[in-house]
Amino acid sequence: MTKRATMVDVAQRAGVSQATVSLVLNGVSNPRVSDVTRARVMEAAEALGYRKGPRHNVPEHRRPVIGLLIDEVSTTPFAMPFIEGARDEAALQDILIATFCTRSDPKIESAALDLLQELNVIGILYTTLTTRQIVAPERLNDIPTVLVNCYDKHRRHPSVVPGDVAGGHAATEALLKAGHRRIAHLKGEDWIDAAREREKGYRQALTTWDVPVDEDLILMGGWTVNGGRELTLKLLDRQDPPTAIFCFNDRMAVGAYDAVKSRGLRVPEDISVVGFDDEDLASYMVPPLSTVLLPHDEMARWAVGALLDHNEGISSHRTTQKIKIECPLVERGSIAAPLAP
Repeated sequence: MTKRATMVDVAQRAGVSQATVSLVLNGVSNPRVSDVTRARVMEAAEALGYRKGPRHNVPEHRRPVIGLLIDEVSTTPFAMPFIEGARDEAALQDILIATFCTRSDPKIESAALDLLQELNVIGILYTTLTTRQIVAPERLNDIPTVLVNCYDKHRRHPSVVPGDVAGGHAATEALLKAGHRRIAHLKGEDWIDAAREREKGYRQALTTWDVPVDEDLILMGGWTVNGGRELTLKLLDRQDPPTAIFCFNDRMAVGAYDAVKSRGLRVPEDISVVGFDDEDLASYMVPPLSTVLLPHDEMARWAVGALLDHNEGISSHRTTQKIKIECPLVERGSIAAPLAP
């Protein structure tokens, strides 16, 4: 019997990521995917005979269920893209997602796994809201598992995380392309993986453009609106203030907007601002905030596909991979050329 083509096969033939294949084949609208890319993916799928539908080699005694263990669902708006992306991708294969909020409590995780194993689930998506290194429960070694937005030091499980370095680079480069050379960075706290990665992208972009990194323009102050406001006021009080600011997240950008307005200045006419995360609030700011998208939906879709590919016996060399999904820039109205000196 010929092995059934998978999304991995389609992605390799089309020369795109598996996440892009998922978006195209599932008819998900996404401005990142051009018509030319969509056509290439569809042609590859047709050539390989890829067909969506139930995975017929799931053992008959198993219920088609994937368990999604997530540490928190209420502190940020970022949980729903994980849940909905996994749910929608699994539904295309007639598979259910059973979601458990565990608060990273080992007892709750153990109870959830007890229940899921009684259902003979086909795999687990172990998910965290904050990108970080984790110590995966030992019991996951006996269950097909993909780590979502986290990773295991020993790489016992495949994982998928956002490409924060590239995202920080894209945000900073957008400001460089607009003509800015004095670009400040309001960074998150160093214990946060994303903060370190986004700052790395900021520094790399400046270096690539032969712009010296001014350490005085890099300020750390958490990730809140108040933090963004206070740090921006400090920058504006300088004799040589920056002409642009790249914020660790959109909430800090809200604070930056407030600070700029309080000094009688305007975004982007007097100072450009870029955020990160693409929260819903970004598009409603005045002017709408240019920001970087966290691809949580795509990450969850990739994770479901990886579990199902494992179930179909795809080569085991992929089982320890760490995938980074691109964080694309969403350009809106908060970037303009700097004022002439």
